[in-house]
Amino acid sequence: MKTVALDIGDVWTGSAISDELGITARPYQTVKSTELTSFIHELIENEPIETIVVGYPKTMGGTESEQTKKVVLKKDELESIFPQISWVLWDERLSSKQASNIKKTKTKEDKIASHSVAAAIVLTNYLLYASIKK
Repeated sequence: MKTVALDIGDVWTGSAISDELGITARPYQTVKSTELTSFIHELIENEPIETIVVGYPKTMGGTESEQTKKVVLKKDELESIFPQISWVLWDERLSSKQASNIKKTKTKEDKIASHSVAAAIVLTNYLLYASIKK
């Protein structure tokens, strides 16, 4: 079974997907956030997805911002639509900064794609934790 990570934003949502062993993560696709439900529906029809990890955008001080609240509400909505999937909130602080350090964004397309790179960073961190936890 595979794990997916989502970097949910107001306009764009980046996604990343693991291999079936849960060892590696790769950027998958960036979609409009308004199309996220249909994207997940299609994804779980085509891939054996067990878990979806949602980047949890805490502030650097560890508190919840307005964006944090929006992401939690969206995650709760998606969880109610797709109850067969295990849903996890995962700290994503600095993932966007790490993504921009990995691949500089020179064009609008690069900026859009960077959301999936950030999701891959979130997923990599989650998979590392999950492998240690076993």
